[in-house]
Amino acid sequence: MSTSFGTATSAVTPNDPKIRMQSFTGLRTSHSVALTRNVSVFPLPFSSTPSLIRAVSSPVKPGKTTTTEPKRSKVEIFKEQSNFIRYPLNEEILTDTPNINEASTQLIKFHGSYQQYDRDERGARSYSFMLRTRNPGGKVPNQLYLTMDDLADQFGIGTLRLTTRQTFQLHGVLKKNLKTVMSTIIKNMGSTLGACGDLNRNVLAPAAPSMKKEYLFAQETADNIAALLTPQSGFYYDVWVDGERFMTSEPPEVVEARNDNSHGTNFPDSPEPIYGTQFLPRKFKIAVTVPTDNSVDILTNDIGVVLVSDEKGEPQGFNIYVGGGMGRTHRLETTFPCLGQQLGYVPKQDILYAIKAIVATQRDHGRRDDRKFSRTKYLISSWGIEKFKSVVEQYYGKKFEPFRD
Repeated sequence: MSTSFGTATSAVTPNDPKIRMQSFTGLRTSHSVALTRNVSVFPLPFSSTPSLIRAVSSPVKPGKTTTTEPKRSKVEIFKEQSNFIRYPLNEEILTDTPNINEASTQLIKFHGSYQQYDRDERGARSYSFMLRTRNPGGKVPNQLYLTMDDLADQFGIGTLRLTTRQTFQLHGVLKKNLKTVMSTIIKNMGSTLGACGDLNRNVLAPAAPSMKKEYLFAQETADNIAALLTPQSGFYYDVWVDGERFMTSEPPEVVEARNDNSHGTNFPDSPEPIYGTQFLPRKFKIAVTVPTDNSVDILTNDIGVVLVSDEKGEPQGFNIYVGGGMGRTHRLETTFPCLGQQLGYVPKQDILYAIKAIVATQRDHGRRDDRKFSRTKYLISSWGIEKFKSVVEQYYGKKFEPFRD
């Protein structure tokens, strides 16, 4: 195991106790299922030869030059000017006002919080904040549960909400108490880092405590994917615990996969080797499961990972689905929910590299001008699954194998 620290130039991945998990078959669809009508009608940017909206600072490819800067949404500007998601949030949380400004409202999402207010109130708004934890595979240490329960009574509205993505949500926290609540969570085996915002969210796995080999391996894989895609620049700890160092350990294969840049997935010498200054175009969701167990709703994720074992129950690799997502914009028929499509099979030792390749493809080619069309499913709808697979394979450095039974 290698060691990392939560400083301004390194990462912290909570090392929760290893409780593990449960079963899933029957995912043999070869086409996406769009759950709305008129989905074949796209606005101009989704023509058969789309104009790509690339990240502001994608890793430089030899011989590639850009002459004009593409249009970007306001949130992209906030990210670029934030010193890796620090400014102006680090100043705003110290002011006496009950709320934070527009840029900070966007940036605090990366820290796992949303600014909210009572929409039924008239006159002056009563602001508060919702905090969401990150718990890969739904694992919650006893110490963290007791801490969250106490915080809900002391600083929230007295309730804890459990989400469909295996996390806690704590509502009603006032701005003046944010730093106290955040630091308490961090110091009690918890984290809210990446629970919201334009980056990989909580990684799901079957949460029932089954000790079967396939469940344990699925849970371990979810942990490793979560660690791989955890922000590395230390912004979370700088803002909430004044840069205090929290030692954790990561498997060497996670560190190796994160640092590997043999196929141009990384930003060299960047505090965020995978995300860069702009992070992702929108939220990104991943789930891992085993055959016959769909407790994680696998086809609704940007990446769905299904374990494939041999006849003796030994894990061999993974079938990967891409492009799921259930959101749409009301009364805008060119937005739609969509189920994931088959991408291919990878051996178990390659899963982190395949995940990283898919994330890099969405990072560099997903739309950054219109957030309504920024999820992975719209990139796949624009390109088609075969072109998407081809580009992912360039980052992966290999061809995907056919799906396995």
